[in-house]
Amino acid sequence: MEDKISSSSSSPDWSSKKVCVVGAGLAGLAAARELRQEGLDVTVLEQSSGVGGQWLFDTATDGGDPLGMAGVHSSIYASLRLNSPREIGGFSDFPFRPAAGGDARRYPVHGELLRYIRDVCDAFGLMDAVRLNTTVLRVAMAPPRRDGSLRWTVRSKHDGEVEMEEVFDAVVVATGHYSQPRLPSIDGMDTWRRRQLHSHSYRVPDSIHGEVVVIVGCSVSGAELALELRRVAKEVHLSAKSTGGVMASAMSKMLARYANLHLHPQIEHLCDDGRAVFVDGSCVVADTVIYCTGYSYSFPFLETEGKVTVDDNRVGPLFEHVFPPALAPSLSFVGIPAKVILPRFFEAQARWVAQVLSGRRTLPPPEEMLRAVEEYNRAKEAAGVPKRRTHDLLLDLEYCDEYGERTCGFPRMEQWKKELILSSISDMRDDIETFRDDYHDSDLVSDGLRLNGWTPLAPRPQEKDDADEEGGVPGERRRG
Repeated sequence: MEDKISSSSSSPDWSSKKVCVVGAGLAGLAAARELRQEGLDVTVLEQSSGVGGQWLFDTATDGGDPLGMAGVHSSIYASLRLNSPREIGGFSDFPFRPAAGGDARRYPVHGELLRYIRDVCDAFGLMDAVRLNTTVLRVAMAPPRRDGSLRWTVRSKHDGEVEMEEVFDAVVVATGHYSQPRLPSIDGMDTWRRRQLHSHSYRVPDSIHGEVVVIVGCSVSGAELALELRRVAKEVHLSAKSTGGVMASAMSKMLARYANLHLHPQIEHLCDDGRAVFVDGSCVVADTVIYCTGYSYSFPFLETEGKVTVDDNRVGPLFEHVFPPALAPSLSFVGIPAKVILPRFFEAQARWVAQVLSGRRTLPPPEEMLRAVEEYNRAKEAAGVPKRRTHDLLLDLEYCDEYGERTCGFPRMEQWKKELILSSISDMRDDIETFRDDYHDSDLVSDGLRLNGWTPLAPRPQEKDDADEEGGVPGERRRG
């Protein structure tokens, strides 16, 4: 279902209207840039002391609430390296190039991405639109304009000072979805006296030294954390719903390499004596349980009179994951989808929002948008997709291309970049420990890199030779 390019002179004049963007991470900054390019008056409210969202590394955790509900935003841990190639990780017109003296690797440390985000702000003059240290407390509908169009009251607090209220003509919610931990329900979890934490609250491995650790969840984050902790822990036990799946090859290689890594089925219950009992009857006495079980969408500041809800991680109804039909276009969301190429997909969403708010494009009628949402959800359910996965786009590159092209005329991704992404995913699933430094580009990718000024990149470490000399394995030095 397509929105249309507006040619009507009766379209609302948004050029003098005020738009509030909540959040200054990749999604919020993408929104700010696109809105400004459409000539709109933009204010970005950011609770942290700097831009970057998740990528603004915070050594603080959730303190007395290690299960992660105390409000710390970033989930980044100290040694994290990106798991997607930098060559596809920038805005469409501003590549994620290495900085002088920085980490020039294809998969750099997280601080390199934060540096890039700051460079984007400088290059496009975004910082004068951003208010840092400003927490949004409430976003609610204000009395409508005389023409009936919606407006929004935004209440915020800057640096703990007196609260202030402002009225905006539109609000773009861009707060991300990797800050509110999603926890499993395990018998005995509430009364277990030993340490439990969500990966959201993990930063460094120091306090794990010599411990027996159980990691719940065997997707990418669980596997990466196991590889880090096995260096300092006595034993690391991974607990998974299924021992098959897309990470089976990588998991097999991890287990074969390290005697202190073990794989188990789901935990059945946690016992007061420290035992974690698995559904197959086996058990271990654990010092720490770490939950790598994902995150929940949460918008505690947003009041919509029930017109937007979160039900088992389905935010809705949202037309094309962006516009709530009953409140569009004055309320929109950028950055809801997961498993997409960042920031590219958010850039396309932001461009669409900006074009709609500027009057260059129009949305279908509310009832038509609602019908499209219902059809989308029914199709997901018919395909066996759990409700909580409604917004997972599963790196469907063709769908993402079609989405951007259809909604805002966003350019399709070059074929060499698609091949680079797919080979990166394949490499990670095959060997999550070595894929960042042990890769082999096809001719198509090599030509694309050369023609677009990416080569030569920093030399890769001679991992196999070094590993043989040091008695290690390839990939040992991958964390920078």
